[in-house]
Amino acid sequence: MSIELAPPTELPGADDTRAWGQALAARLRAGDVVVLTGELGAGKTTLTQGLADGLGVRGPITSPTFVIARVHPSLVGGPALVHVDAYRLGGAPELDDLDLDASTQDSVTVVEWGHGLAEALADSWLEVE
Repeated sequence: MSIELAPPTELPGADDTRAWGQALAARLRAGDVVVLTGELGAGKTTLTQGLADGLGVRGPITSPTFVIARVHPSLVGGPALVHVDAYRLGGAPELDDLDLDASTQDSVTVVEWGHGLAEALADSWLEVE
């Protein structure tokens, strides 16, 4: 994945975070993996909402904390969005049990709380903190 979109040092609010997600989405392709890290309330799901808007997928986009993963099909013929919340996963084997690698090549996969886990999904990934 080769993305040249430098984020600002800090996004001041939810609207800015969504807008940056929309801009990033224009550069993402099927097979790309985005790992989101940050404190609780840092804007990981808000950024994913912007990505979803930019990708043109079916929503609403909410945190998949309790279902672990959601697939949002494209409404515009692009890649689906696979939205994963790895917060409650005990390790890489539990992430592997989700069989995400079966859909990774056909979708953009976003993993919240995925640092140290989601990197196994692809040879390269984008990490946003």
